[in-house]
Amino acid sequence: MNSFSGDLDPGYAAVGEAFARNFRERGEIGAACCVYVDGRPVVDIWGGIADTRDGRPWTRDTIALTFSATKGATAICMHRLVESGRLDLDTPIAAVWPEFAANGKERITPRMVLSHRAGLAAIDGELTFEEVLAGDPVVAASAAQEPQWTPGSAHGYHMRSFGWILGEILRRITGRSLSSYFAEQVAAPLGLEYWIGLPTEYLPRCARLTFPPPATILPQVTPLTVRVLTGPSRLFGYNDMWNRAELLQAQMPSSTGVGTARALARMYAATIGSVDGVRLLSGETVRAATTVHSRGPDLSIPIETCFALGFARPPMLVAGCGPASFGHPGAGGATGFADPEHALTFAYVTNDLRFDAAGDPRVSTLVEAAYACHAAAPRNPG
Repeated sequence: MNSFSGDLDPGYAAVGEAFARNFRERGEIGAACCVYVDGRPVVDIWGGIADTRDGRPWTRDTIALTFSATKGATAICMHRLVESGRLDLDTPIAAVWPEFAANGKERITPRMVLSHRAGLAAIDGELTFEEVLAGDPVVAASAAQEPQWTPGSAHGYHMRSFGWILGEILRRITGRSLSSYFAEQVAAPLGLEYWIGLPTEYLPRCARLTFPPPATILPQVTPLTVRVLTGPSRLFGYNDMWNRAELLQAQMPSSTGVGTARALARMYAATIGSVDGVRLLSGETVRAATTVHSRGPDLSIPIETCFALGFARPPMLVAGCGPASFGHPGAGGATGFADPEHALTFAYVTNDLRFDAAGDPRVSTLVEAAYACHAAAPRNPG
């Protein structure tokens, strides 16, 4: 591929060049990248193929599943509740969700869940696929189970349980699902094309994902790792199942965010500044939300991880981002983050999923190019 579509501000041509190289040299199938600086877009590009079955091109309106990049959107919702005084991160979850206190969980707090320290990385109980998609049976199972380690004593990636637990906390406080809260409180004010559980009418715009051979995905070296990666009930794998309409439409606040790179970059821009008059979080809230709570060997997945409160932090986030950056990567490549020190936000989405423990060069080269351009380009703070 020698061309792409979209817009690049003067001085950001190198990002477009890196994007095109991903297709020419790294076999990219379809992707989009967006960068905001000082609350305005300086890069908004896309290219390639959205569906390899029929050659449908990736267009401005193409959307894609972002897997765990969804967690950043979920975290923003929770911190808006904190900022409004409706959620105390250190009050036990059982105060708003009494059933959650069962089996030694009476002292677990929202802070522990956001920092992946609650000891609930895997959902216990035998559930059907239909029950998982429905959500409520998973919530009930998480309330009934025992922790996998002493809550607060260590951290382990709560890959999917993160979303169901936080979503139920939000529902108990607001009376709304996290998906609807996000749509009304975050997406609508900013005009974001991003949904946690895709409405039926947008399914035709969704890129079709391609997956690598299973052997290239993170090694499943412990029983807990297997349960976390494939759970609940070993029903999930990184394969073509994620192209199924019913999964794309499911409200899983850890995993089923679907949208554009433009939406992710714009969302993060509104956490660190004003975007067309909208700001999602105050500076004080961002500082508290991005303080590192967990760093080091992870009990759930066999890598070192670094988490603040719902957000990933460097070095876990993406190679090349600034040290103050926060956001969340998604399985296979999707990434969104904000760097408050540089007033820069970045997002990348793809339908060509890859799993590289050393990092995805498609993303890191784009990030490096964005920072190099940012350093050289004239600034126009709004």
